[in-house]
Parts: sequence; structure tokens; C-alpha cells
Amino acid sequence: MRAVVQRVLEASVSVDGKVVGSLPGPGLVVLLGVTHDDGPDQVSWMARKIWGLRILREERSASEVDAPILVVSQFTLYGDARKGRRPTWNAAAPGPVSEPVYEDVCAELERLGATVARGVFGADMLLSLQNDGPVTVILET
Repeated sequence: MRAVVQRVLEASVSVDGKVVGSLPGPGLVVLLGVTHDDGPDQVSWMARKIWGLRILREERSASEVDAPILVVSQFTLYGDARKGRRPTWNAAAPGPVSEPVYEDVCAELERLGATVARGVFGADMLLSLQNDGPVTVILET
């Protein structure tokens, strides 16, 4: 599992011109990619790491300040462009495998106490955000 975590002042994700998820204030945007062998251990680790990651202002975590989190699925995080000009997506898990894992990460964040907004899995989404800092961290299980 791979995640790009960004500290933001605001963010929203839209599908077909309609906002489907947004942050009511400063928080985190998480772009989440799932690979073939991700399961419960990776879900638990990733959710705990995101919730406790001290990248908000004054070295605080989302758990310390109850910051909201917007999670957007992004299989392209597993794109491999080392050869040629066209990336391959072989390392990205297919939708039937990755969608439940994505949902499990969101549910685990909520179980930990987070307010979670979501994109729409598999949809063509438009993500708008105001990166704060900018601060961006890549996590990988």
C-alpha cells in the first residue's frame, strides 16, 4: 500500500461537477494506492500511521487536533514508467481487490476517531486542494 499525504488548508473532490467529499477546514488529503498483497495488516498500519503522523502545524497529528482527512483512491501511485514512455499499472491491484482495501482504510481511520471524507472509487475525479507548507509525505507498507 502506498499513500501520498498532504497537509492542506482546504480540499474537495468532485465527480461530474458535484462535490462528493470535502474538508471543513485544515486537515490531510490522502491519495491511496493498493497493490496485490495488501490486507488487514497493511490497512491497520496505514490508518494508524496517517492518524498519528505529526505533520500538521506545531508538529501536531490529526489525532491530536481532530483534523479531518479526505481519502482518494489512486491506482496510478503504482504506475511504473522506468521503461518507455507509457507507464504500466501491473503493481496496482484491480478494482475488485483494491476497493475493499480502500474502504477498510477509511473505516479504520473512522474507528480510530477521524472524520473521513471520501472520493468515489473508480470515478474520474477532480481534486482541488490548497497545500499548506507545502508539506507532502509518502508512506508505504
